[in-house]
Parts: sequence; structure tokens; C-alpha cells
Amino acid sequence: MSKRNSQQAKSAARERLRIERERQAKKDKAKRTAVVAGSIVGVLAIAGVVSYLVVQGNKPSHWEAAKEDALVAPKNTSGKNNTTVILGEDSAKKTIIAYEDSRCPVCAAFEQAVGPTIKKDMDAGKYKIQFVGATFLDNNLQGEGSKNALSALGAALNVSKDAFWDYKEALYSTKWHPEETTDKFKDDAYLIKIANTVPELKNDKAFQKDVKDGTFDRWALEMSKQFDDNKYGVQGTPSFVLDGKKLTGSDGDNAPGSVDEWNTAVDKALKG
Repeated sequence: MSKRNSQQAKSAARERLRIERERQAKKDKAKRTAVVAGSIVGVLAIAGVVSYLVVQGNKPSHWEAAKEDALVAPKNTSGKNNTTVILGEDSAKKTIIAYEDSRCPVCAAFEQAVGPTIKKDMDAGKYKIQFVGATFLDNNLQGEGSKNALSALGAALNVSKDAFWDYKEALYSTKWHPEETTDKFKDDAYLIKIANTVPELKNDKAFQKDVKDGTFDRWALEMSKQFDDNKYGVQGTPSFVLDGKKLTGSDGDNAPGSVDEWNTAVDKALKG
């Protein structure tokens, strides 16, 4: 091969190498641009998700938002924010304040054992009952069943006092009352299913709408403040106060747990 041909071959080889390097450089640049763009999109996407989660996390819960709702009170109520609920004959001279939380298993046991006696005594005019609904178990156990059940009780009270009492008894019954750790009362459908066992509430569309719409949610929150802010040192449920003093069973501390204990405590308190 001549020197001239050899030189031409080397030049051609260098040119091909240059072209290949330029092509590879463009390819690498395009790849880097794509990676950077993809990274930016990824970062923006992650930022968007984080921002969404932050916004969602900062949004008030349903019950937090309910605090700002207009207060709609059930019928058959009185007092500040219509949170006074008096049951029984107007002629009764004494009123027992009853503090209850719908999720409370001890309340359920009490109502199953003593509830019929209280109803009989109320109807006979022995005393009135002022019902105060508590919701502290929602905080202690997590959930919203206490608040939701109290709102549904408001819907029943809006129908009548008898409907309220019978519905309350149904909620506490052995058939329907759930374990306190099972937040079944948060389910509107479950509350309506129980209500359909109460003659006055069975297939009552207005009652069902109030439960589903949460008509009395704000009222339930106001009612529960009656428990939270009580002046008698009541911290748990069930608890009962007559003439400013707590009614207790044989242990001198907890609420009466049987008909005999209830009658003994009430009769002693009524005598002064």
C-alpha cells in the first residue's frame, strides 16, 4: 500500500470515529435530558402527592366540621343549646340525672338489668330522668360510634320521648349492643336496622333521613359537653346524680348494678 493510500485510510478512519463520537455524544445528551426531565416529573409527582396528603390530613374530620354546623335541635328538648332532655311525668318532684355513653358495656348491662324498673318508676311519677349523653369512649377507643348513636337518639327524640326511650333500650339490648371495641354504631345502616325493631321508628323515612344526613350531629356534640363539663365529679358511665349527690351501689363508689341496689340507693336519696 502506498503512503498516499495509507494516509487516506487513516483519515477516513478518524472521520468515522469522529462521526461516531458525535452521534454517541448526542445520544448521551438526549439520555441525560430525559433522565433529568423524568426526575423533575418524579419529584413534582411526589411533591404533588405529599401536598395532597398534607391538605387531606389538615382537612377537618366530619365531626370536627360538625362543630361549625348550624345547631339543629330535636323536639322534646329545652335549656341551653336544647341539650336538656327530661323524661317522665311532670308531676314527679325529683329528677335523677343519668349519664350514659352508647358504646359503654356497663351502661348496656345496667339498662338490661335495671332499665325496666326505671321506666316503671318514671311512669308512676316516682322521679323524672334527665338524660345526658356522653361520647368519651370514641376518644378512648378510637371511632365515632358514641357520637353517631347519640345523634341517632336525637333523631328518635325528634319523633317522641317514648320513641327515644325505646330506641335507647334497643341500642343497649343483648341482641344489638356491640363489644365496646367494635365501633358498629358508626354505621348508619346498623342504627337504622335497630330502629326498625322499635314500633314508633319502624320504616320512618324522616327518622332515617335524619340519621343518614347527620341532622343532629352538632346537637350530639353539644349534648356530650354536658358530660364533659359536669360539676358533680362524674367521670365515667353509667353515673347517676340526685340532688347533687351521686347514687352508688353497695361498694359506695360505682353506680348501682342491680334492681335491689338501685331501689336502695334511690329510696335513701329520695328520703334525704
